Formats: sequence, structure tokens, C-alpha cells
Amino acid sequence: MMHEHALDDEPRLLTSKQAAAQLNISPRKLWSLTNAKKIASVRIGRCVRYDAQDIRSFIDKNRGNTRS
Repeated sequence: MMHEHALDDEPRLLTSKQAAAQLNISPRKLWSLTNAKKIASVRIGRCVRYDAQDIRSFIDKNRGNTRS
């Protein structure tokens, strides 16, 4: 039985470097957002990963929220 995410070309869990690249921000800014609980992360032992769907949700939630 195939899992839904197995059909996608992108991995389900992203490294901080991959997640930052998808958001077009620095890894340092990603850590800042993570520590402020503005973006969800998954901790596996000492590793921190980001669910690709959470990255998409973060983008959708913040779409149009620009300063004037």
C-alpha cells in the first residue's frame, strides 16, 4: 500500500536548510520563527525537521501580510 506522500517528489520532512530555501529566508530567520512558535517543527532526537505541509500552511497563512 502506497502512502499519499510517497507519490510526491518532495520529501515530507525537510531539513532546516531545505525549509529555509523553500521560504526564501536564511536558516537563522527560520530558527527565529521556530523559537517564536510561529512555524511548526518536528524534533527527532537532536534533529529538527519541518513538515512540507506546515511550510505550505505557513505561506498560505502569511500571504498578503506585508508591512506598508
